[in-house]
Amino acid sequence: MDLLQPVIKPYAWGSHEALARLQGRRTPSAGPEAELWMGAHPSGPAGMTRGGRELTLLDAVSGGPERELGAACARRFGGRLPFLLKVLAAEQPLSIQVHPDREQARSAFAAQQADGRHGPYADGWPKPELLCALSRFEVLAGFRGREEAVRVLEDLEVGRLHPVVALLRAGAGDQVLTDALRAVLEWPRDDRAALVRGVVESCRRRARPDGPHAEAYAAVERMSRHHPGDLGLVASLLLNHRVLEPGEALFMPAGGLHAYVRGVGLELLANSDNVLRAGLTAKEVNVPELLRITNPAVHVPEVTPTSVPGPGSTQLYDCPVEEFSLHRTRLDGQGGPLVPSAGPRIAFCADGWVRLRAGRTDHLGLGAGDSCFLSASDDSVLVEGEGTLFVAAAGLSPAGRGPLR
Repeated sequence: MDLLQPVIKPYAWGSHEALARLQGRRTPSAGPEAELWMGAHPSGPAGMTRGGRELTLLDAVSGGPERELGAACARRFGGRLPFLLKVLAAEQPLSIQVHPDREQARSAFAAQQADGRHGPYADGWPKPELLCALSRFEVLAGFRGREEAVRVLEDLEVGRLHPVVALLRAGAGDQVLTDALRAVLEWPRDDRAALVRGVVESCRRRARPDGPHAEAYAAVERMSRHHPGDLGLVASLLLNHRVLEPGEALFMPAGGLHAYVRGVGLELLANSDNVLRAGLTAKEVNVPELLRITNPAVHVPEVTPTSVPGPGSTQLYDCPVEEFSLHRTRLDGQGGPLVPSAGPRIAFCADGWVRLRAGRTDHLGLGAGDSCFLSASDDSVLVEGEGTLFVAAAGLSPAGRGPLR
C-alpha cells in the first residue's frame, strides 16, 4: 500500500476553494485548481514513496507491471494501469467535448505518429468516463430528443435560429442532431456574434423559475460570462441539461457529447487524455474531428449504485467497460475486507477517516482528500473507520465473467 501525492492541474476553470478545502489546505489557493489526478498517466503521474525512495506511480507500474497490476490486467492493457481517478472542481464551465472509442483512438493516434505531425490525439487509448457528484454538479450530457430540441430553440424566438429548427423538423433519425450541431458550429463567421448575442439575450429573458427550459437557459446566460461570443453557448441548447445530487453518477460512453458546467465530482476514466473540443474553451478546438467522432445515438445514462457485500454500506457503480469499476463504502465504525479485494486499486477518502490494514504490520490511515495505491500483490486488505471511501479498480474481463486481476 502506497500513500499517493496527487497532481493538481491548474486549469483556468478550476476552483480556488474546493480542492484546497478537501485536502485541508489554506483557502483560497493562489491560483485556480481544477483537477486532482490520482493515477499513472504520463501527463500527471501521482507521486509516492516506496522503500525510502521517491518515485511516481507510473515508475512503479512500468518497473513491474505483473507485480503491480496482476498478470491478466498487465497483459490486457500492455503493462499500463487502465484507469485514472480524478477529483474535478469546476468553478467555470468546461468545454463541449467528446472522446473516441478504442479503434478510433488507436487508428487516429497511429496516423498522427506516422505523419510526424501534431494532432488532437494525446495517445492511442479510449476515454470512457464515470462522473460521481461530490457536491451538486451541473452537466450537459447527450443530445436532447429531436422534438425537444426543436421546442427549446423555437421558444427562444430568435429569427437566426430558424434554419436550424427547420433542419431538425425536416430530418429523421439521430443523425439530424449531428447535422444541427454542425450547422451551429460552422455558422458563417460574419454572423456569429449576432447569433450568439441574440440567443444569450433571449435566454436571459426566459431564465425565470416558472418558465419552460429555464435551467438550460439560465446555464447559457451564466456560461456567457466566461465565454462571451462562443458558438458553444448555442450548441449547448442541443444537449440535455442535468443537475446531479451528491452520490448520483453519469456514465459517458465513447461518442457521447457532453460538458461539465459547475460542481465538485469524482471522475473515473480510462487512462487517456484524448479530448476533442468544439466550444466553451480557450484550448484548441477541432470541429471536423469532433463531428466525426460524435455519435448522436449515444445516450449518457445515469448510473444507480447497487448494494454489494462489503464492510459498512458498500455499493458498486456498474459501467459496461473493462478499464474501470468504482465502489463506494460508507463506514460508521465498522470494518471488514476491502472491496474490491484484488487487482490494482486506488482508494480515495472523500470524508472522515479510515484505516487500511494488510497483514500485521502494514497499516495506512487516510483522511479526507487522501488516496493510496494498492497493487495486485496487496491482498487480504481490511478497512475500518468512519468516513466515505471510494475504490477504483479495473473493470470486467472481455468475456464479462468477472474483474480483471
